[in-house]
Amino acid sequence: MSKVPLKLKPSPGFCIKSVTLQPSVLKVATSQVPLGPNSLEPQNTSIAVPVNRKIFINFAWDAQVPPPPEGNEEAIQRAMHGEDEHLNPDAWFVPVVVSEPRQDTDKSGNPSLVFDCIFHSSIRSRTVRDPAFKIFIQELALQRIEAQTSLVLSRQISTPNIASKGKLQPRTVHIPSSLSTVTAAKTPLIEEIENITSPSVTTGAVNDMQSAKGKGILKPTAGTAASRPTWSWSKTPAGAIEITISIPSLSRALIPQTTLDLEAKRILLTVPAQPPLDIDFGVSDAEIVAKSSGSGATDSGHAALMLKRERALDVDGATAEWRVADSLLVLTA
Repeated sequence: MSKVPLKLKPSPGFCIKSVTLQPSVLKVATSQVPLGPNSLEPQNTSIAVPVNRKIFINFAWDAQVPPPPEGNEEAIQRAMHGEDEHLNPDAWFVPVVVSEPRQDTDKSGNPSLVFDCIFHSSIRSRTVRDPAFKIFIQELALQRIEAQTSLVLSRQISTPNIASKGKLQPRTVHIPSSLSTVTAAKTPLIEEIENITSPSVTTGAVNDMQSAKGKGILKPTAGTAASRPTWSWSKTPAGAIEITISIPSLSRALIPQTTLDLEAKRILLTVPAQPPLDIDFGVSDAEIVAKSSGSGATDSGHAALMLKRERALDVDGATAEWRVADSLLVLTA
């Protein structure tokens, strides 16, 4: 496969922080030695990475990184929702340059690892205006890092108040010539490419693309929002999680016909003549966003993500209170 070099000068976007879930051994760059007047070769060493090692991921932009191929909104939506994980020659995907890990420390001086994930500059605007798309590329970056290394990363992420962890350095990478012209129909889902400094290129999130007209991502379906249960959650002063579910047209006669299933990371409420309410925060962030989009409830995805980052529900100590006059079910767990 022919390859072309790209010289990148990435601009910082934002940074997220995760932790490792399993111990691992990882190769990291420690120094560089000259190969010639304009080339350096990274020198690597293997390090032991324990559980709960902090991982910083820098999201950056560069116009030299190949952009996603042309695709309608339906294609983008299907990619975000992960509706087809099989290779498809007509699929919509997002190229991303993923660097090799480098060692650093957190603000307390504890060891950490840093990755740079560099996307085409056109990705930035949608990431800023569309929170669901931002979550999508975060999940994509986590998956690509896991595919490129032996790490297993937590999806309970945080967002440090920094544009990047450390300074983003210029670099040169080699990518397939097919990607350079955005015609990578036959490109494998994940492909690590030789490089001059350290990063590699992967093509991720290849999903099915349909020709049907697409609805806007996470736009509620007309006429359904008022007839389905909605929910929110908060913490009580005692530290319990209180989930308030609004049930349209709730009556005492409806209560015996309603079923409520409670698990540590899932709530399933079934009300006659209404769409079921399935709050599942034990899955990946991308799946949470996809499910909230499919339900037409734009706020529920954010609420589920925040609940996921809190803790599991106390199933044994849970209580439920019906407030018929207010059309509410209040669950404390």
